[in-house]
Amino acid sequence: MKKIAILGSTGSIGTQALEVISHLKDDFKVELLSAYSNFDLLSQQVKKFKPKTIIFGDNSKSKILEKNLKQEKVNIIYGEDALNNFFKYSEVDIVLTALVGKSGLIPTINAINNNINIALANKETLVIAGDIIKKLCENNKVNIFPVDSEHSAIYQCLLGEKQKNIDKIILTASGGPFRGKSIGDLKYIKKEDALNHPNWDMGNKISIDSSTLMNKGLEVIEAKYLFNIDIDSIEVVIHPQSIIHSMVEFKDGSIKAQLGDPDMKLPIQFALGYPDRLRNNFKRFNFLKNNKLTFEKPCLKTFNNLKLAFQAGKKGGNSPCILNSSNEVVVEAFLKDKISYLDMTKLIEESLNKISYIATPNLEQLIETDLKTRSFINKKIKSL
Repeated sequence: MKKIAILGSTGSIGTQALEVISHLKDDFKVELLSAYSNFDLLSQQVKKFKPKTIIFGDNSKSKILEKNLKQEKVNIIYGEDALNNFFKYSEVDIVLTALVGKSGLIPTINAINNNINIALANKETLVIAGDIIKKLCENNKVNIFPVDSEHSAIYQCLLGEKQKNIDKIILTASGGPFRGKSIGDLKYIKKEDALNHPNWDMGNKISIDSSTLMNKGLEVIEAKYLFNIDIDSIEVVIHPQSIIHSMVEFKDGSIKAQLGDPDMKLPIQFALGYPDRLRNNFKRFNFLKNNKLTFEKPCLKTFNNLKLAFQAGKKGGNSPCILNSSNEVVVEAFLKDKISYLDMTKLIEESLNKISYIATPNLEQLIETDLKTRSFINKKIKSL
């Protein structure tokens, strides 16, 4: 039985992970959960899964949380420092990092340094500090099992294959809610439109990223580090049905693909259960009812975020960190109606041009880059 920690248990990935675990009680034991503000859902999760420890971000709600859990034997800890050092409070075999944005970076680094395997749903960790994370994993003999459906697909396609035989990785993208639109069509887009994804039920931040194709851009950079492949050997293809989750083309021209219904529970289970494939009751894909799979080239003029991500990933250094930090700020601003939809891309591009480039940054320099980028973007937003 594997002992599991879930960082971000009340978010979309965290709740689906617990759904997976609830059907596989003989295989997994939840030892630790963390959440930032949703004390009600976290309380329900504690009562059902009986973790030894929970970490809660919002100390102002401590009295309500403790009252809700008065009858439970659970250790309650508060704050960012506790989250970053979660491993001190429960002994676990694997941690699912389902945190949003840069908040996942330090907990992941600390987990690796303490020889805990990672089920990675926080792509920003590799985007910000891919080279550092790779070296730490090698030095500590820690495995990263990707949870993103696209990277899980690639991981599965590469099992048993040799690195030297890979010709390219093909990441599929649904195209989001604005597939086929011109840049003129996006001028007056509202957040309600951008949050309405055609295939996936996700949190607000990742839904906006999907609509701009920034999510796919971040996945391109994540794939670079996960699979040790050059950016030029990564291709993005629009696949509206979201049935083929990604593909790998080998040097002999053969292509492997991983298929399935658009359901995040499958890659979550694969990451937590590896190397075993555990039986489940998930819906099975039916070829006869889904007999049309189509593919398109992404329009980089309309979705310039994807182009910026390819450029940042190719340049390396602290450029992916600048890309990610500026994107986090502009998405939050858009969700709060402070800027327009098209302003997001303009501000990201400006930050990439203005923030100083560092070719081989250490962790401290990346943290400083993140702070400088956020400050730069926030000042730009105020001036708009």
